[in-house]
Amino acid sequence: MGRKLLIGPVLLLFLTIFYIPSSYSQQATTPAITIQNEDVQVEHTEIIVRNIEHEINLLFKNEAFREVYEGKNITLQVNDKPVSVEITKGKATFPWKFSRESDLHIQYQDFDYRTRVNPIPLWFSVIPPLVAILFALIFKEVYSALFIGILIGTTTIFSHQGSDLFSAFFKGIFAIPETYVLDSLASEEHLSIIVFSMLIGGMVGIITKNGGMKGVVNILSKYAKSARSGQFVTWLLGMAIFFDDYANTLVVGNTMRPVTDRLKISREKLAYIVDSTAAPIAAIAFVTTWIGAELSYIQDGINTLGLEQSPYNVFINSLAYSFYPIFALVFILMLTYKGRDFGPMYRAEKRARSGETPDNDEMVEKGRTGESEIEIPEHIRPKAFNAVIPVAIVIFGTFIGLLYTGWDPGVWNNPELAFSKKLSVIIGNSNSFKALLWSSIMGVVVALLLTVSQRLLNLKNTVDTLIDGFKTMLTAIIILVLAWSLALLTKHLHTADFISQSLVSINLAPFLVPALTFILAALVAFSTGSSWGTMAILYPLILPASWLIAEEAGLEHAMALSIFYNVVSCVLAGSVLGDHCSPISDTTILSSLASSCNHIEHVRTQLPYALTVGGIAVGVGTIPSAYGIPGYLTFPAGLLLLFAIVHFFGKKSMKAEKLFKVV
Repeated sequence: MGRKLLIGPVLLLFLTIFYIPSSYSQQATTPAITIQNEDVQVEHTEIIVRNIEHEINLLFKNEAFREVYEGKNITLQVNDKPVSVEITKGKATFPWKFSRESDLHIQYQDFDYRTRVNPIPLWFSVIPPLVAILFALIFKEVYSALFIGILIGTTTIFSHQGSDLFSAFFKGIFAIPETYVLDSLASEEHLSIIVFSMLIGGMVGIITKNGGMKGVVNILSKYAKSARSGQFVTWLLGMAIFFDDYANTLVVGNTMRPVTDRLKISREKLAYIVDSTAAPIAAIAFVTTWIGAELSYIQDGINTLGLEQSPYNVFINSLAYSFYPIFALVFILMLTYKGRDFGPMYRAEKRARSGETPDNDEMVEKGRTGESEIEIPEHIRPKAFNAVIPVAIVIFGTFIGLLYTGWDPGVWNNPELAFSKKLSVIIGNSNSFKALLWSSIMGVVVALLLTVSQRLLNLKNTVDTLIDGFKTMLTAIIILVLAWSLALLTKHLHTADFISQSLVSINLAPFLVPALTFILAALVAFSTGSSWGTMAILYPLILPASWLIAEEAGLEHAMALSIFYNVVSCVLAGSVLGDHCSPISDTTILSSLASSCNHIEHVRTQLPYALTVGGIAVGVGTIPSAYGIPGYLTFPAGLLLLFAIVHFFGKKSMKAEKLFKVV
């Protein structure tokens, strides 16, 4: 009985010793910390777009609060709705959408934050690029067109941030150089393109002045004796430099320009051949600088869907649906073989045959580099190797640089991989911009050494020629920088989201998804001027969606997989088409630059050809193949239809003569 009586006091003593101090200890570790307004800094993007998720960041300055709540969740009141957020390194982040002009009201303890938000309508995001594109096409002046497009966007941004129209206008002007130009130039890739372009321009200046380009022209003249054979040789060179579109464009355009000028081939036609071989061949070849980006995007889509497919296998299978790139390459041959053109290109070709130069060809007027624009000293005897060696160093040096920067012994020594796949994986992992910079500087150095060592020019004259070559790139670089600035603006305004949401929301049968994808990719690339950016945006969006749509429609696995392959190809093909049509595309600008062609004239003459090929690719290739019609029927049908268009709608722009006349 006595023992039972002791149980109560002992239990009470135990709780007193162990439990109660423990409770006090727990309370002591989580002290009541009151957060005031001065303890929190709220950060969010200044450019708020309607119905787009934006991150709201709360930075807690109170050190005691940060220590206690690190890694823990707290509940905020956002516009009177509870939102749970985790504190990570003293910062809490949550997404929020604004559908109309309203307050953003955040509360937590004694912290109370309120600001007025006037989101920019999502539909407005397409206005700046469309204004720039239409202005350029109508007035044939690209610099002011790009500037006005950017200014409309920046003015609208500031007007939605509370500024009156007058203030917003001037703030918008100041923001162009202060924000968009500087941010565009802060990109390592963009700076690499600028430096690469300048080095190529300098090299071309040297090999032209030292007679090397004249020597190349003399050799090519043995084969390119007519307009037809000149265009064919240009096409062959474009196909040969398949591994990088930038190197392709600048090398082929600069090398063939003196030849095509002599043969009275229009600068517009040269720019078209250069532009329409560079991206299409780089997009579908197995070993290119594009393959890495393509495989990474495909891999992300495969991971999301859980498909048991390798990205390289998906890429190989998607080539069976690459109608636009293949049709674009063959279409050039058809025009050359038939000696016909149509639309603005026909008028440009007829003008060139008659020896006329268009008054608005600003690049010719301003003295671009070219054999006809640089006088070769009388004592120099043209020797082709003075040009061939530097150009070969750029071409093969780029390829070697790609292998070096992407080298992986594990991949190379893997016996399960075929040789072509090893090359593709290694080049896919390479740093193409480093490779281009290395090869171009070596091309310049070798051109300089060849010139000075043979005493063709003294060192001072050679360096002066190099600097003159740099100067010739200035106008194109200005266009590039403005185009990149506009692309950054479209990113801030979520232009791609608007186009994607608008077209994806359409309820289509799964068999029409590839065609929709092609059109969507073309529109995004046209509006943003970037095929790579389009792929980055659309692959994560479209690949899972296309597979789920096919599954929901009850398609068999094989049919769903074929549609998936088709969609993979259509993102890439549509991106290339939009890139070809867009005056703000960097590759389109570089094609004009390398060919010394008026940029707007290049876009205007190329547009009908690109749209013709794109229309046939969708109507005869993409849609029928989605319904299961095999490629051995769709490819010949599309090519026959293109041949018929050239034959019946094209007009003779070249004499009927043999393709090659070797003398």
